[in-house]
Amino acid sequence: MRKDHRPFFIKYCSRRLNDWYVRRFVQPQFDHLGVYPMVIKPRSCEIHGRQICAGNYLHLISHPTKPVRLTTWSSRQGEGSIEIGDYCLIAPGVEITASQSIRIGANSMIAAECSINDCDWHGLYNRTRPFRCSKPVVLGNNVWLGARVIVCKGVTIGDNSVIGAGSVVTSDIPPNVVAAGNPARVVKELNPRRRMLKRDFLFRKGNFYWQNQTQLDKYLTADNSLWKWLKVLAGPSNQD
Repeated sequence: MRKDHRPFFIKYCSRRLNDWYVRRFVQPQFDHLGVYPMVIKPRSCEIHGRQICAGNYLHLISHPTKPVRLTTWSSRQGEGSIEIGDYCLIAPGVEITASQSIRIGANSMIAAECSINDCDWHGLYNRTRPFRCSKPVVLGNNVWLGARVIVCKGVTIGDNSVIGAGSVVTSDIPPNVVAAGNPARVVKELNPRRRMLKRDFLFRKGNFYWQNQTQLDKYLTADNSLWKWLKVLAGPSNQD
């Protein structure tokens, strides 16, 4: 449908139910999950393994057709870990899989269908098990991965850098650059002295951002009625 016809109280109750579900079923799957997480379609999230931590104001957007998957693996060499900093955004279809260590800095944004792995999972000559195939992955603060980026093992991406959509990152990327391609190469340098707004700017007044979104919902749904919503559900038209 072209418009969300739900009355405000339906949307509000749905959001409150979603928040309860996150606290009751999603949060226990993290070793640590900071304050004020926003998880869209939390039932579709797939979180497996231990040592998965996320900071404050995590914004995680999942979907039944493109679930977000966070996975750590255990082996004789140790147990993998995933650490996600404050104010991070993770879009639908993102897969993060660690057998050793993946660290994502604060304010980072990971666009749809990105993949981050710290392991090859099979050796070139011993393909029966992952043996000495892992190297830690580090994304600095305020890193932005475009859609469908693949980050390979052993890679460090510096603070503020942007990786273009569809790129394959096989080696380190310095801070304050734009990189793109397969394999990814630096194509532009950013000015580190120029002021850069980060996601933490949205939450500079604490939870005011989410409260403001609630007021926006109330305004946008002012003309919605329960009867109209039920009517649209039963028989939508091309005007709906």
